[in-house]
Amino acid sequence: MQANLISSFRSRWKGSVSAFFLAAIITLGTSLWSCSPQAVGTKSSQEMKAALGKGAYATGQYRNLFQENGHSDLQVRARIDKAYQQLFHGDSATQAIYLAAGKNERGPLAYIYDVYNKDVRSEGMSYGMMIAVQLDQKAEFDALWNYALTHMYLDQPGHPSEGYFAWSVKPDGTRNSEGPAPDGEEYFVTALYFASGRWGNGEGIYHYRAWADKILTTMRHHLETSGTTKFGPQTSGPMVNEQHKMIVFVPTNQGRRFTDPSYHLPAFYELWAQWGPQQDRSFWAAAADTSRAFFQKTTHPATGLAPDYAHFDGKPVTTPFNPNSHLFAYDSWRTAMNWSVDWAWWRKDPREPELSNRIQAFFAGQGIKQYGNIYTLDGKLVNPSHSAGLVSTNAVASLAATHPVAREFVEELWNLPVPQNEGERYYGGLLYLMSLLHCSGEFKIYPPR
Repeated sequence: MQANLISSFRSRWKGSVSAFFLAAIITLGTSLWSCSPQAVGTKSSQEMKAALGKGAYATGQYRNLFQENGHSDLQVRARIDKAYQQLFHGDSATQAIYLAAGKNERGPLAYIYDVYNKDVRSEGMSYGMMIAVQLDQKAEFDALWNYALTHMYLDQPGHPSEGYFAWSVKPDGTRNSEGPAPDGEEYFVTALYFASGRWGNGEGIYHYRAWADKILTTMRHHLETSGTTKFGPQTSGPMVNEQHKMIVFVPTNQGRRFTDPSYHLPAFYELWAQWGPQQDRSFWAAAADTSRAFFQKTTHPATGLAPDYAHFDGKPVTTPFNPNSHLFAYDSWRTAMNWSVDWAWWRKDPREPELSNRIQAFFAGQGIKQYGNIYTLDGKLVNPSHSAGLVSTNAVASLAATHPVAREFVEELWNLPVPQNEGERYYGGLLYLMSLLHCSGEFKIYPPR
């Protein structure tokens, strides 16, 4: 495996019942929950068919799962505000992950800090921008975007990854890698489109829609380019596999040969199919359908668990640089969130509620207050830590789930304190705040101007 691919692995390492019997319980439980019209909180097949195509994009209505659990609008707003203030403007030593970084000729700069790994990542920067636009925090959005373009954007002519963002840099902007990771670009693009819709387009780097179009075009049409970086030889191409119509793990070296299930964002692709550059719209529409089918292939039929990395046919990938690559692990936490938001926004694939029922049934069987954070795909516990990030994304799965236990997962998120310790503040904190927005109906679509 080439060195550049190894450098592209973003480490998040922080510190029963038999599989057969467990699988039987989950399969039976999911079947009963999802198929019985009499069960509270379930939908009949007729109701499910009637719901198709009537997601938030069409209706403008976003479910507030906290309100459905009996929490008032004022309580929900207070919970979101507390999380935002702590993570963006709390004590820099013990609470905040948003940190100011001075100014340049384009305005203030700021970054989202991975406290544990002591770096700045395109993933976190793009998540921070998405949170800022959803909460109408334009100053924070612009400061993050300015930093990303100033320190992370690879704009040197002839660089193998020209037009992408370095996935990891030091806070002072020194690059830890000269290769990108597609989840950063995916969220950058969508956050910029939403910023265009919410605030209008400015000049230069603040012409949000122009930059979203530029990045999206590069993602699909980047020419295969080879060259030397300070980390060694690199060959970089598009962030998509044209044959399979899906996102790749990384567009550099051997990482182009497989994908990451948590990078599949059909809810975003549908938007790009309507707003993106005209010549690519049909591709993104096809990619959305491909990702929906891919979720069915890559998740375990009994547990609903997906691996960190997968081949294009959905089978797990084993890599020498990430021992968790074939397991349900840190990246995988996001996969259920992705298909559940897709259902909430678009309601195009009735199999997505089944997936949410399945994965929630699995974790309920593990103990809803104590399940671990890494498992084999068939449900064997690998790491018993109970993590805020996974609790958060499991609550978002309730946007698609139709069984009664979905309410319990929402309440677990409601009762969760804002992540603060060193190991969880960055990744767990971002997933926590985005999940609060999803579950409160405050993570919304803003069509660009």
